[in-house]
Amino acid sequence: MGGTGTGGGPVTGGREHVRVAVIGSGFSGLGAAVRLRREGITDFVVLERGDAVGGTWRDNSYPGCACDVPSHLYSFSFAPHPDWPRTFSGQPAIRAYLEHVADTFGLRPHIRLASEVRMMRWHAEELHWEIETARGELTADVVVSATGPLSEPKTPEIPGLAQFPGKVFHSARWDHDYDLTGKRVAVVGTGASAIQIVPAIAPDVQRLTLFQRTPPWVMPRTDRAITAVERWLHRQLPFTQAARRGLQWGIRDLQVSAFTKRPNQLGLVEALAKANMARSIKDPALRAKLTPSYRIGCKRILLSSTYYPALARPNVDLVASGLKEIRGSVLVAADGTCTEVDAIIFGTGFHVTELPIAERVVGAEGKTLAAQWKDGMASLRGASAAGFPNWMTIIGPNTGLGNSSMILMIESQLNYMADYLRQLAVLGGSSLGGKVALSARPSAVNKWNRHVQDRMKRTVWSTGGCTSWYLDAQGRNTTVWPGTTGEFRRETRTVDLAEYEVVRVRGRERERVPVPAGPEGEPQPQSDAPAADHRAVSADGAAEPAEGAA
Repeated sequence: MGGTGTGGGPVTGGREHVRVAVIGSGFSGLGAAVRLRREGITDFVVLERGDAVGGTWRDNSYPGCACDVPSHLYSFSFAPHPDWPRTFSGQPAIRAYLEHVADTFGLRPHIRLASEVRMMRWHAEELHWEIETARGELTADVVVSATGPLSEPKTPEIPGLAQFPGKVFHSARWDHDYDLTGKRVAVVGTGASAIQIVPAIAPDVQRLTLFQRTPPWVMPRTDRAITAVERWLHRQLPFTQAARRGLQWGIRDLQVSAFTKRPNQLGLVEALAKANMARSIKDPALRAKLTPSYRIGCKRILLSSTYYPALARPNVDLVASGLKEIRGSVLVAADGTCTEVDAIIFGTGFHVTELPIAERVVGAEGKTLAAQWKDGMASLRGASAAGFPNWMTIIGPNTGLGNSSMILMIESQLNYMADYLRQLAVLGGSSLGGKVALSARPSAVNKWNRHVQDRMKRTVWSTGGCTSWYLDAQGRNTTVWPGTTGEFRRETRTVDLAEYEVVRVRGRERERVPVPAGPEGEPQPQSDAPAADHRAVSADGAAEPAEGAA
């Protein structure tokens, strides 16, 4: 599987060619790059549209921005960080960690900044991807899409917004040049970003009006500084940090059954959330507006010990109604409430169930991934889409979590990616080189998706009585994984070639390999290599000791 160079492959037809192109340099993209190097693949590039690495932790720099997962769990198992400053670290520390990963693992030569991908097209005759970027064109045998679901801000279409005379920006595109001090500010939305922004800016603004369409469930945030003794212990005895991470992982996996199988058990958690609210909100009318009418967990449970105290401030107003229209500098809510403001901050989330990158991926049948997913996102094991050979995504459909660290899911998908590349190497005679491709079988994608959606039916996300950003336009949950992270790791440890069609190029002819029958009556792929060689490169091999210990 070894390769040469650092992302500067041979030039064919006037275009550079690489074995693997990774799209994005957040946790998923950098993790993929590290894993590629560990697999002995150095002929790859990381295409990043921004001017620095970091993904969503580069883009989201709003006041108060922090993670709601413990720091030691929200970091790679292969890159432990003993010097996290807090139990729940803020955006600057997380972004610095990602920069550290890029440096420590020698990823800088592979990273191409300001290289936004404009289009990717599968070339069926050459069995490679043609990629158009802001800095030129290249081709790649395999594409790993690591753009993430929290990359494209979502701003609602509000009548009159274009004519608003004041300042407008989204929480993920914070304008640090605009001083909010003494301003009348509206915050639209009550999601994870908004509950961090409101306490951070409330002391400085003249008046803050929060437009709440649906109240969230909020639990206390048990954040504290990590002591110097703890950091010293983790540096000197690394197993103590691994144990801390393992304990945090295990506790969260034990909690999953209440979300996925027994939502009625969450009543006690609701009582704790109401008690948390009552400690800060003494006004019964305000408490009523802030109390959700759906089961806790149906929407994302938010963590904050400062949100409710901020709402109790005399200069903060809650409008328990969505924003309907804007008339000049006056914001009009659906209930008729009018508020004049100087600035509007949208904390309205991201395009999660209709990934924008899908519009830029054209597969084997000449249609975009967005067209393929017009009735809802669906992929094989959260990675491969039918009709898109040698293309996989990290944090794809139904890989999100409601209570644990996405890094655990990312590392599981990196295991799958590594074995995918090993199988290509075996099938192609130890060289990708455009000789072979793997394309997910529609039957395998459908079977996996039915399995996931059947499990979804009894989860709190389906039965909790809410409408959340987990659901697509058809009301299907295409976002969250309905099980534990341990289950997902087992499901993605190795690639089952029976779930893929093997496509080869013989001379100039494209050939589908004749194979025996597989699941649901479809042919089963068969490698030219002996079966023993195929299994000798399973994902449980010695190439991945660190990830396997995550």
